[in-house]
Amino acid sequence: MKKLVVAIGSVKIGGDYPIAVQSMTKTKTRDTKATIRQIRGLEKAGCELVRLAIVNRDDARAIRKIKAAVKVPIIADIHFDYRLALQAMDAGVDKVRINPGNIGAEWKLEEVIKRAKERHLPIRIGVNAGSLPGDVIKKYHHPDAAALVETVERSLEIFSRLDFKDVVISAKGADVRNTIEAYQTISNRFPYPLHIGITEAGPLFTGALRSGAGLGVLLYNGVGDTIRVSLTAEPVKEVIAGYEILNALGLRRVGPILISCPLCGRAEVNLMPVVREVQKRLRRYKNFMKIAVMGCIVNGPGEVREADFGIACGKGIGAVFSKGKEIRRVKEDRLVDTLFEVIDENIDN
Repeated sequence: MKKLVVAIGSVKIGGDYPIAVQSMTKTKTRDTKATIRQIRGLEKAGCELVRLAIVNRDDARAIRKIKAAVKVPIIADIHFDYRLALQAMDAGVDKVRINPGNIGAEWKLEEVIKRAKERHLPIRIGVNAGSLPGDVIKKYHHPDAAALVETVERSLEIFSRLDFKDVVISAKGADVRNTIEAYQTISNRFPYPLHIGITEAGPLFTGALRSGAGLGVLLYNGVGDTIRVSLTAEPVKEVIAGYEILNALGLRRVGPILISCPLCGRAEVNLMPVVREVQKRLRRYKNFMKIAVMGCIVNGPGEVREADFGIACGKGIGAVFSKGKEIRRVKEDRLVDTLFEVIDENIDN
């Protein structure tokens, strides 16, 4: 089902728009210097939407100053106190996330919807498995997919009654299978764009794997309009992981993709430091391109010819390729320098 289009500041999601990559700051929002510094780092990494935790009035008041200092659209993340959502909207936020499991009485949500309608701002119904309404947990006993979906349905009834359509939905859990099932059901039932993610996915390595497993299934099946990879790590890592997932599925073409062989006894070159150095130097490029670094003659030449640029290694030497053609052969200690000389000579700017 093609989703309705929702505008979040300058970024549109849903319809045929690209899947947007977002993250969340890990600073105290009221510490405006630290928060602005972190957002600018996210902007540099290509983050398209940034969410801030709004815990108290000082956080809400800080939004105005933060907005003036950054370019990326800002989302206020609200739990418990509906008044903070009202203050955030008055301060100029581009979108509000509300957790229906802890926002309180229905009239409080209605007040938020009315203010958003006045200001033409979207709202995300942000359902989390860890904070579902008490009666929903009592009914289902566990925060399974059905519990997530019912919580979304209840909230949408209020939005529908107030004729509010600028809605984004999320229904996240730490359990990958439950989250996939919930999003698949929601995607089939409702026309609103979906913010997808595996919440509390974990530290960098395992969290990225769990997020890739869950988001990969959903995205491959056409579910999802914006993503956040939730990691116990610096937020820029979330953005990098998000683009890696989208690039792997061919859904976005942002930045370089590095392909490298896993190594085996056939390798004649010490490839690990070569790959690390290539990965490090690729950070300065924004162009989409496929780079292959291969360690032996089995798959090396074939993979490198399919890449935009690459290295196929032999014993102590390597061939550097560009657009499927071998350009130079150099010794191992010159491989990385030569590869980037070739990239800079032939890259499409």
